[in-house]
Amino acid sequence: MASSRKSSSRKYSKSASRKVAKVMRERKRGTLRSGSSGKKVTSRKQAVAIGLSEARRAGARVPSAPTGRSRSRKKK
Repeated sequence: MASSRKSSSRKYSKSASRKVAKVMRERKRGTLRSGSSGKKVTSRKQAVAIGLSEARRAGARVPSAPTGRSRSRKKK
C-alpha cells in the first residue's frame, strides 16, 4: 500500500505561498505598487512575481528566477 504523504521536496515553502497570497490580496484591493516606479500593479502575473521576489529576499525556499533566454537569430 503506497503512502499518501507527499515527500518533503516541495518546490516552494509554505511561507512563500503565504507571501504570494498576501501580495495577491493587496493587488485585489488596489494597494499593490511596483518597486521602482511606484505605479499601481494590476497584472496578476506581475503580482505573483513581486510576491516570490519578496519571499526570496526573506529567505524562503523558492526556486531561482528564470534568466533571460537567448534568441536564435535568423540568417539573411
